[in-house]
Amino acid sequence: MLSPLRLLRRRRRRKLLQRGLIPESTWLSSLADLPIFKYLSTGERERLRQLSTFFVHEKIFEPAGGMRLDDRVRTRIAALACLPILNLDFDWYEGWRTVVVYPGGFIRPRSAFDDIGVMHEWEDLVTGESWERGPVILSWADVRGSGHCEGYNVVIHEMAHKLDMLNGTADGFPILHRGMDRQVWTDVFTAAFTDFNARVDQAEDTLIDPYAAEGPGEFFAVLSEYFFEVPGLVRKEYPAVYDLLAQFYGQDPAVRFPSSLPTLEQKCQT
Repeated sequence: MLSPLRLLRRRRRRKLLQRGLIPESTWLSSLADLPIFKYLSTGERERLRQLSTFFVHEKIFEPAGGMRLDDRVRTRIAALACLPILNLDFDWYEGWRTVVVYPGGFIRPRSAFDDIGVMHEWEDLVTGESWERGPVILSWADVRGSGHCEGYNVVIHEMAHKLDMLNGTADGFPILHRGMDRQVWTDVFTAAFTDFNARVDQAEDTLIDPYAAEGPGEFFAVLSEYFFEVPGLVRKEYPAVYDLLAQFYGQDPAVRFPSSLPTLEQKCQT
């Protein structure tokens, strides 16, 4: 049985859809140059537009660093954000409200103690962040660079963190669906993460971003990017991980993409 709060949300969303989806002109112009959406079926496109309408109306978009927000910016971010939950439910994005958008990368101060207890401080140039129960922060320049089927997608990366954090910290172990085995998930992801770290340590020129080796949470987020952007690569490199991601997201992107499309490996060789 649904809780009263979820029933209220569903009624509100039905009324929102009755008032109308994101206008077609805005929808088409916002996504026209993004091949990641090109091979969605008609039904998938309509469902994505509905979810994106919820996202635009329920999330608060805040500009930062001189960023100018308009409907096309909001729509592009919303569509990329909702692709991972295309076959899930919008309630997977509950518990947070705000999307902060900078024009480009933004500076974050960092600090850490070394092994002998000395504090070190530095600054990082960041393209995206997700705070537990807090905002998602994005670089618009990097949003524009996402969705081109090249393996990079800052929005999907941060949404993967948000899904991961529904049960605590971003540790690469999100809430699994009924019927998914926790031990299988742990074993498969641990083995793949260990293998990938060994390849990075050996200075292998991996087609998957070496940032995935930073930790289990980053491995899950980066592999989620590649799962939607270049699914054939994930299926080739880590087939068991691909299968689990397909179960978790309820999608099989490799089936969508025509076999005639060049792979990321082929693109890198041209």
